[in-house]
Parts: sequence; structure tokens; C-alpha cells
Amino acid sequence: MREILFLSFPGAQLLDVTGPFQVFATANDLARLGGRAAPYRLRHAAGAGGAVETTSGMQLLAEPAAVLREARPHTLVVAGGDGVNAAGRDADFLDLLKTGARRAERVASVCSGALLLAAAGLLEGRRATTHWCRTAEFRRRFPAVRLEPDQIWVQDGPVWTSAGITAGIDLALALVEADEGQALARAVARQLVVFLRRPGGQSQFSPLVPEPVTAPEGGFLQLRIQATADPAADLTVPALAERAGMSLRAFSRAFLAEVGETPARWVEGMRLDAARRALEAGAASIKSVAVRSGFGDDERMRRAFLRRLGVTPEAYRSRFGNGHENRGMAAGGTRL
Repeated sequence: MREILFLSFPGAQLLDVTGPFQVFATANDLARLGGRAAPYRLRHAAGAGGAVETTSGMQLLAEPAAVLREARPHTLVVAGGDGVNAAGRDADFLDLLKTGARRAERVASVCSGALLLAAAGLLEGRRATTHWCRTAEFRRRFPAVRLEPDQIWVQDGPVWTSAGITAGIDLALALVEADEGQALARAVARQLVVFLRRPGGQSQFSPLVPEPVTAPEGGFLQLRIQATADPAADLTVPALAERAGMSLRAFSRAFLAEVGETPARWVEGMRLDAARRALEAGAASIKSVAVRSGFGDDERMRRAFLRRLGVTPEAYRSRFGNGHENRGMAAGGTRL
């Protein structure tokens, strides 16, 4: 039996704990129904133990975090949430995290919990992901970590990290599949009515949501709003730099610092989002969508979809287009 120990703190995100926790619990339920022993023992530790309040106000019961000094879990799962910053400044918490990680065979984080793994030195030189809204902060604080912000989850050796909140469910399903095989993982996904492997990565979030802005007066926010209003315009980096009244090099560096990704990558993501909305509406042809969203031709758009979302435009429309809500759903999953 593998022991899964969840580590949280005051101000943890409720779903960061309960989402993946339920995946492992359902794996236990289904294994028992099949006449097998439950594969997991589940524990939750936080602070001094007892009732720990999450960001939603709901409290979760926990063992004292000090159990990490003696426990030998197979997997240590670290939650994220608004309380991450305070936990990351707590030397005792980070010491317990390091101790628990040394004693565990596998370490995982959900959402912004990756910031805690990084603060504890557990991600140095490794690939990782985190909630998309934390990517700029993460890159600034931990440049030695190879951040992959578009991924739903990332495995680098014994360390697994997931993207924002519900991506912890995806991560837990991947862990179940690694431990017990695809059949059980697929059955758990079906029982929970989610994708075993959801199509696409964190690129499914809308680039129209402003990222954290650090430059005075919103920096490039107006430029991004204008670009979003006309995705088919000339949005090459030189053209954007000219609009901003800056040299190419200065613009590229300032944009990356403010937005957290290069101008070219942001433009591609914005155009991808425009194409997705058009495909979801369902009326226009693939070629027309490619032109109107700024890709120019359908092959270029197809390559962007495959690179960023892992699906073709045709497959995306089949899953998410109007009138197609029930197609292409893996493991009885919901339309996400």
C-alpha cells in the first residue's frame, strides 16, 4: 500500500487538497469493488494539526505537519493557495518540507504549491509548471527552474508539478496510472466524470485575462488590448515595438518582464484564443478562422494548435463547438 501524504497550510486552496485526494480515494473504492486491496493510504498534515482553514473558509482536519519528521510516505503532495507566500517565508515549514521530501519516494505539488517546492530547493534545474497567473513571479524568483507554463502537469524524475487548481485532479490521475495502470485510472476518471487526459494544456485559459502587471500605469496593457481587438493586424515584434515607441531589444525585454512571455509567444496565444472562440461558435470554415484570427493559413494554425493544445482545430471544434458538446469526451468527461 502506497502512503500519500498531503501537506497544506492555513490559506491553502481547498480543491488543491480535496481534488487529488478524491482521485486516490476513488481509486481505493474501485479497487475494493473489484476484489482488490486498496492501493493507497491517505493522510493530510498541516500546521499544528486540527482544523485548518482554507481560502474558501472551509476547514480541513489535519495531523500536525511535524509528522513529516517520522513519516515515510510514498508520495508527498504539497498544496497551493493564497497562503503560499506566508508558508514560503516560514523556515520551519520549509524545513519540514525538505525533510518530508527526503523521506518520500515521490514529491508532487498542485497549483502554486510549486513555489514552495522551489523555495525548498527541490526544483533546482528541473522542469516544472504552476498556475498560469503565478508564472511571471515564478520566473523572477526561481530562474534556475525550467518552467513550462502551458503544461497541465510535468514530471521530472521523482518530482511532479501541476498547473492551477483542478489540474491537481489531472496530476493525481497520472499518478494513479503510473502506479496501478491505465485501466484503474480510466475507471476513476469515468467515476469522477472528468477527462483521463484533457485535451490541451494551460493554454486553455484565456490570454484576454490580464496577467499581473509590474510596469507603471499598466505598461503594455493598452497595447495588448489593441492587438487583441485586431488579431489579423501586423503583430510582428518589430511592428509592436514601433507602436510602443521602443527599440526592438528594449521592447522585447520589457514585454517579457511585464507579461511573463515573449511578444511572439503572447501573440500566438492571443490568436489561438481568438481561433478557439471562433471554432466554438462553429459557423466559419477552418480556413476562414485561420485568416480572421491572424494565422494567415490553416496549416500554420494547425501547427499552433498541435504545439500549444495538443489537438487539431478540427478535433477542438468537434469537442467544443456548438452542437458538439458530447463528442470526443474521454472517460465520460465533462466539457472543460
